[in-house]
Amino acid sequence: MTDVEDYIAGIEGEQKAIMEFFHRLLKTELNLMDKIRFKIPFYYQKSWICYLNPLKDGQIELAFLRGNELSDVQQLLSFNGRKQIAGIPFNKMADIPADRVLEIIHEALLLDKTVPYTVKKRK
Repeated sequence: MTDVEDYIAGIEGEQKAIMEFFHRLLKTELNLMDKIRFKIPFYYQKSWICYLNPLKDGQIELAFLRGNELSDVQQLLSFNGRKQIAGIPFNKMADIPADRVLEIIHEALLLDKTVPYTVKKRK
């Protein structure tokens, strides 16, 4: 088992099912690499794409590190006061609009492949 799989094994209930679904999608089907960072699972290709964040209210948030650069034509992304990171919270597996979420993931992967990430300097 990888560190991320060990982490997910320690989660319970609906949160675990959601995390297993996204881990399988991101790691197995989309061939992203995974790593525990800041005590949660992150997924990357050339740079960090997204992470799975278990929230205190029982939700799992799929968060995109370059969310501010995504089109969000699906109208699913929420910034929650953040300037760059945008996420989608899920309460249960039935809440996941898989096709629309997959579109966002593919857009994030395309962005990672075609537009190098640059750190913007603060003034």
